[in-house]
Amino acid sequence: MQSNLDRLAPYRALGIADKSIAFVLDAEESLIPMFQRIEAIEAENTARVLGAFQREGVAQRHFSPTTGYGYDDIGRDTLDRVFARALQCEDALVRPQLTSGTHAIFTALAGLLEPGDILLSITGKPYDTLESAIGISGDAPNSLKRLGIHYKQVDLKGDAMDLPAILEALEETPARIRIVYVQRSRGYAWRNALLPVDMQPVFAAVHKKIPTAFIVVDNCYGEFTQREEPSAFGADILVGSLIKNPGGGIAPTGGYMAGTRKAIEKIENRLTVPGMGREVGSYAASYAPFYQGLFMAPHIVAQSLKTAILFAGAFERAGLTTMPSSQAARSDIVQALRFERAEGLISFCKAIQKAAPIDSFVTPEPWDMPGYQSQVIMAAGAFVQGSSIELSADGPIKPPYTAYVQGGLTYAHGRIGVMYAIEALQAAGELHL
Repeated sequence: MQSNLDRLAPYRALGIADKSIAFVLDAEESLIPMFQRIEAIEAENTARVLGAFQREGVAQRHFSPTTGYGYDDIGRDTLDRVFARALQCEDALVRPQLTSGTHAIFTALAGLLEPGDILLSITGKPYDTLESAIGISGDAPNSLKRLGIHYKQVDLKGDAMDLPAILEALEETPARIRIVYVQRSRGYAWRNALLPVDMQPVFAAVHKKIPTAFIVVDNCYGEFTQREEPSAFGADILVGSLIKNPGGGIAPTGGYMAGTRKAIEKIENRLTVPGMGREVGSYAASYAPFYQGLFMAPHIVAQSLKTAILFAGAFERAGLTTMPSSQAARSDIVQALRFERAEGLISFCKAIQKAAPIDSFVTPEPWDMPGYQSQVIMAAGAFVQGSSIELSADGPIKPPYTAYVQGGLTYAHGRIGVMYAIEALQAAGELHL
């Protein structure tokens, strides 16, 4: 049996105090049943992803780069089909040219909408980065608003979609509502992420009321956290970033859109050029990181979820407020932690940066980040710039002061991140064990 001295030794080498180490390791022991649930989900998702690779006959030739127009790019086209199967969809578009989740979402929305249509968000206001793109705020050129698209929203009722209010909104102008939009993750909101199974009654009601509408789910941070994706419960399109969950920490860039064939056929003409669609678009580097990232994704997501649960469990033991709790079912990889003062949030993010493998010597500071309405502090010592599946943290500098932690390529590294955070908050006087 491992002695107490042996338990502490690896972390002492990083300069972490015994008290912080022991506190986190003790918190960990009570979380083993939750870890086992996560591992069961990982097993099911891994089997589905492996099955997708096998049914599509993925081989070394699919990793080869292409140039120019990219006609007959078997690596690109097979990757689309593998993603579609893995995400329980009919079809998919997976492209390194999509620069972010926001870019992928805007491309999907613009592909499905026409002038005069209504975009109805049924989970309140979307992420800050979409406000200008949609036209909710500002007057950016080529925003959906400038293209003649109208925006409406129905706020959440607590942590759930408000079905009576949604049905009332659908009654107003049913012929013009083309997209019903859902944000699965919390963004900078103090709420739990939406579970796919809870989406089913809402999606069924929407399809019954307006059969011509497309249900679009911003799936960022949510892929492979549950056994089923929102597509299994009636979503027409899922959209996400490859430097989050489905890239498995390996994909260097890119985004995806997966869903019904009807929806994908409309989006592909916005992705490139009407009339050419998905038939063009080359990639001069290897496709191997995208295939390998997807294969690794269920495992990496499980590592990230276990890290999030440990953050929740340790901070609960320390008397801080967390969302979700360490015992909650999870539908995204994000863990929210609340502090009484801005200094607590800043100290926390500095500790996460210190725990990073890349740029650990950098000190993050609040800054005016493009697309956000208040200053934001971000800790992101990642191999891939901006990768949210790697251990990172951020939060707006405004009350209530909340850090949003996500990622963790390995749980062993995530555990160290928790220890650094506990130690830093004690040193700053924000936490007393």
